[in-house]
Parts: sequence; structure tokens; C-alpha cells
Amino acid sequence: MINALLYLQWHSFRNRARARLRRLRQPKYLLAALVGALYLSLILLGPHASAPSSGRPPDIQSPAVSPLLAEMLGALLLLVLTLGAWVFPGERAALVFGEAEIAFLFPAPVTRRTLIHFKLARSQVAILLTSFIFTLLFNRHRSGPFWTAAIGWWLVLSIVSLHRLGASFARTMLMDRGITNWQRRLAVLGLAAAAGAAVLVWAWQALPPMSQDLWTDLPALGRYYQQVLTAGPLLWLLYPFRLVVRPYLAPDAASFALAAGPALLLLALHYAWVVRADVAFEESSVEASRRLAEKLAAVRREGSGLGSGALTKARRPPFALRPVGPPYTALLWKNLIGASRLFSSRFILALPVLLIAMLLPAVDLARRGGLSAAVGFAAALFCGYTVFFGPQIVRQDFRADLALADLLKLYPLRGWQVVLGEVLAPVVVISAAQWLLILVSVTCLWHGPAGPTGGGRIAALGLAAALALPALNFVLLLIINAAALLLPAWVNPARGSARGLEVMGQQLLLALGQFVVLLLALALPAGVFATVFFLGTVLGSPAWALVLATLVAALGLAGEMILGLLLVGRLFERLDIGHEQTP
Repeated sequence: MINALLYLQWHSFRNRARARLRRLRQPKYLLAALVGALYLSLILLGPHASAPSSGRPPDIQSPAVSPLLAEMLGALLLLVLTLGAWVFPGERAALVFGEAEIAFLFPAPVTRRTLIHFKLARSQVAILLTSFIFTLLFNRHRSGPFWTAAIGWWLVLSIVSLHRLGASFARTMLMDRGITNWQRRLAVLGLAAAAGAAVLVWAWQALPPMSQDLWTDLPALGRYYQQVLTAGPLLWLLYPFRLVVRPYLAPDAASFALAAGPALLLLALHYAWVVRADVAFEESSVEASRRLAEKLAAVRREGSGLGSGALTKARRPPFALRPVGPPYTALLWKNLIGASRLFSSRFILALPVLLIAMLLPAVDLARRGGLSAAVGFAAALFCGYTVFFGPQIVRQDFRADLALADLLKLYPLRGWQVVLGEVLAPVVVISAAQWLLILVSVTCLWHGPAGPTGGGRIAALGLAAALALPALNFVLLLIINAAALLLPAWVNPARGSARGLEVMGQQLLLALGQFVVLLLALALPAGVFATVFFLGTVLGSPAWALVLATLVAALGLAGEMILGLLLVGRLFERLDIGHEQTP
């Protein structure tokens, strides 16, 4: 029976490869694949990818980053991944099978252990490929042989994959014994908090307090954190995780041979844990596969905002939709409901980590100007990030509703009205976040080192940003949605769609084209802004000249918005989704 499963796995892999190669017969996919291959070769096989250790920059060989510190940092990352496997998931153990696999394998005389082996063998294809790519990406930062790095990555990824699967089996057994998800989460977080408290108590008693001079002396700060990580109880609490990352960090073949033994033993223990777990996963696997199939079908059929109420719990609408009103308001209402899914519990838990990461560049400012200045600077920095990354995160527009094009065309609406309704939701979400960040930044910096004397300039900068950003967001999203309508086969809204070099090349070409179009769109408003600002500074205050120039430039962007709406509306009216197939 295992031979039949291996036969199925091999031919499935071969057929997927053949399908991707056949797709390259189309010129647009061939061009995208060539661009993707060129980009990947520059990243992985560039002049610095295989540079010998003697020719590397001095900072990579810096003695401040000792092998033990690198081992501890890798162990900490594995600890976070392990805690996530025990804390976040709430479902029972489920091995996701395809519909065809469920139909043929589950009724067959196949044991649970054989099904687990089949899924483990299937996962090895992705693990081996990922190990090879990671080795090419990160091998320049280590001195060991290439093959030890590849095997080290394979050990790390295989152990993590087995642990996540074993953790799902353990969650199922705990739920069968009446232990709820929140009881399990509180127990795991309680153990993690106790271990963290032990480390803090040791650091408080054994290490000298941190002085303000550490924030301006980066080598001294690095030595302090190295002392915290490489001594005391944390060194032993992370010992199992250190064993996992130690083979990858081995500097030579002899060290790798010594480090690989304990890691292979951990891999064997995880394997025995998974294959010997007496957990009934068939029903939950069928249910998980059904939910995944329904979710993919709903995304392809109805985008992210329609018809998915059966798959997720109902969400509160942003406002009451009246039976009479502007027609594009209904599309805005629908897309805002879809955008509310972005603010999940995991996003809320990850937000403090993101805020701390943004505060790191403001450490010196905090030292000189206090916490208020640091928060204001971080809010302004994050506001700048939203201009570039906001449209990629909030995708409730044609990128999600492209499969709904035929349905949208049935509505008694002009093309520009549909485009306006689709684009408004991400513009509203991103602009609201930016205005909130601007308010926080201006409020904090007003009381910072600038003091009341610089408050006028800060307020002018905040007002100018609040005037310009919504128009800029609208123009940028119009360009992105125009690209989605011009090249619908290059838009990939559904999870689980095909991946490959051609998809990477498509995204690179799209990003480059959108950037060029954005520069052309901003050329005229930028010229108007420079002219008005120069005249304003000659005739009056530079602060309010900035506001006036921004207002005039925003009016110019508004004119481009109207023209862009009409052009993108024509693209939508001429779109025939039947002639395009998403990859």
C-alpha cells in the first residue's frame, strides 16, 4: 500500500510540474517566468551569495555576535513558534486532504499510520525545497559548508513541522478529556510566564541595571543582551531548542557530526510521537478539507465580501445600509464588512510587537525628548509605512472581487460608479488609520522637544499630511485596480492558487509598472506644489505656505482622480473575464 501512495505522490508532483510548464507557452507567463528567474538568481546567486568567509564584511564576523548568542537567538525564535502551536489553534487535529484523496484513500484498507506517513512524505517536498532556498539565502552569514547548512535547515523545518502536527494531536486528546481551549492556553501561557519571571528575577539580582549610556553605545548594548541571553536560567530553559539549531550553526563537518546526533534524536522522538498518537483525525480532516474547499470556492466565486457568512461568523456592519441612496454606497458597505476581518485576535496580539519594533529607531529621541517624542516619531513613521503597505494589506476591491465581475456587470450602474464603490473601502480604512496616526504624532510631538515654539510647524505638517494622504491613497488604489482589470490573469486573490517563477515575475512587473504610472501621476501635482510653496514662503510663513501648497496639489490630485475613475470605469465595462484564466 505504501508503494501505491508513493506512486500517487510522485505522479501528482509530476503533473503539477507539467501544468506549469504548459502554461509557459503563453508569452505573458514566459516573460514573467524569465523576470522571476532573473530576480531569484540575483538574490540567491549574486556576487555576495557565495563569497568566502574571508571576504565578508567585518560586521558579519564581528566578535560581538558569538556562536552561543546566535544559537540562543535561534532557540528563542523556535520557542515562539512552539508556543504559537500550543496557544493559537483551537480546532481538533486535522490532516488536510483533497477531495479526491478523501474519496479514494479514506474508504481504502489504509491504516491511520499509513495516512500519516503519506502526509509526512508529501510535506517533505516543500520542506526540502524550502531548505534549499533558505540555505542559498542565509549561507553567506555563516562559515560552515553548504551541505551542513542544507541538512541543518532540513532538521529545523522537519522538527517544527512534526511538532505542530503532534501538538494538534495533543490538543485533540486534551479536548476529549474535557479540557477547553482557554484552559490549555492559560496553562501554556502560565508556564511561559513563570519561566520568563525566573529569568527576570535572575537578571534583576545578578546583572547591573541598564544605564542610559547603553542606548548610545550599540556594542555595549549588544554585550549586555548577550550576557542576559547566554547566562543564568535562560541558557538551560532553551536547551532543547538549542539542540535543534546547533547543526545549522556548526562551523565545520566535525562539529556538525557532533551536533546532528541530538537533533536527529529529537526528530526521531517527534516522529514516534506523531505516528503513535492514537487520535481519530478522519472526521476532523474531512471537515477541515470541506471548509477549505468551501472557502476557496467562496473566494473565487464571491470575493472576500459576499456569500462568506456561512464560513465565518457574522460581523457587525459599519453603518446601516438604507434602501435608497447612492448606489456605490452598497459596495462600500459590503467591502467595509470584508475589511473588518483584518482586525483579528492575532493581529491585535501582534500589534504590540509591531509598535515596539517601530519604537526602536526612536530610542535616542526618547532619551533626549522623553517618551512622548518617541511615540510621536513612531506614529509618524508608521503613517509613512501605511502609504506603501496599506494598499497591499487592505485588498477589499477588484483584487478580491475580480471573480464577481460578471455579477457586478449586471447591476444598473455605470463603470465609474462600480469602480468608485470598489475603491472607496480601502481608501476609507487606510485614510482613517493615517489620520489617527497623524493626530497621535502631532499631539505627542507638540509636547516634545519642539515645545510650544515649534508647535505651529508641527501642526502645519500634520494638517498638510491629512490633506494629501487621502487623495494619494485614492490615486494609488486606482492604479492598482486598473492593473487588476488590465491583467486579471495576473491577479491571485484565492489562497492555494498556483505559485512559481512566473507568479513572482508577474508581481515584479506589476509593481514596476504601477510605480512608473504613480510617478507620472504625481509629476504635475508635485510641480504645482513646489510653485505654490515657493511663492508662499516669499510672501508669508513657510508653515502655512506648506498647507496652502498641499491643498492646491490635493485639488490637482482630485482632478486626476475624476479622470482616473472614468478611465478605469471604461476598463471595467470592456472587461471580459471569460477570456482570462487566473494562474
